[in-house]
Amino acid sequence: MARDMDTISTRWSSAMGLDVPIVNAPMGGAAGGALAAAVSNAGGLGLIGNGSSSSAASLAAQLEILGTLNRPFGIGLIDWVIGKDPQILDTALNARPALLSVSFGADYDWVARAHDAGCVTATQVADVDSALRAVDAGVEVLVARGAEAGGHGTPAVATLPLLSAVLDRVPVPVLAAGGIASGRALAAVLAAGAAGAWIGTAFAACAESLLPAKAGEALAAATAADTLNTRVFDAALGYPWPARFPERVLRNDFTDAWDGRTPDDHARAQLRAAIAADDYRIAPVNAGQGVDDVTAGEPAAAVIARLCADARARLATPPPAS
Repeated sequence: MARDMDTISTRWSSAMGLDVPIVNAPMGGAAGGALAAAVSNAGGLGLIGNGSSSSAASLAAQLEILGTLNRPFGIGLIDWVIGKDPQILDTALNARPALLSVSFGADYDWVARAHDAGCVTATQVADVDSALRAVDAGVEVLVARGAEAGGHGTPAVATLPLLSAVLDRVPVPVLAAGGIASGRALAAVLAAGAAGAWIGTAFAACAESLLPAKAGEALAAATAADTLNTRVFDAALGYPWPARFPERVLRNDFTDAWDGRTPDDHARAQLRAAIAADDYRIAPVNAGQGVDDVTAGEPAAAVIARLCADARARLATPPPAS
């Protein structure tokens, strides 16, 4: 993608009416209306997320927070969640987002409806085959989600190899996701040809995030080695995520005790109590491997400004001679 080195914009970000090629990942429990508005107002594309326990009513409540936002915004949905509650998709389409993303499924019936509503369509992919199927179904933007990414997904291929493979095979814009929490990482994916960066963990700890402050502090204190992929929290909480979509989270006492095992009734009760008490020695915190670069409580606009300034400088400066 062609870039203006003063703004690090791409053809795709300019076409979407964005100032910078940054999208906040639609993280359930973190990416609500306040974060989406902050990212959009800072020149990126703010997405409202739809989590495992979301409903049409909870999505509508977050959309209300957008208020009179006059910048493009988007919504990210989970395929199996809208399968259980189709009104979630209705609510999303009625909001007329600039971009609608539906991921973690193989049903593309939503694509035609999104196009009819005037939305650009996107989905997350973890391999070339799923990328090709999505393009054949009419999806206009792909998100190459690497194994480094936080939250749910297929932990198969790292971000840069996946991005390169998908870019070589599809004619549509491809956003890079996974491990992008610094200007250096943003510069790397843009230099590789990404149309933009789909960033989660760096925004999860922002002041506008729905994530509790203590969870943000846990993110800020963590390193990449403190994360793992697990299904233990979904099993304990009864979320029917398909087995191929574990979630990358921060290690804690609960994962140390139960990862790879089925939590018993006492452990389930302990987990729910910890979630209610914001006790992240036990409660889950989604985190990608870019977590080393996270700062808690920072405004989203400051995160975007820092990432873009650093990426711009790195893209404009030749690497040192070996």
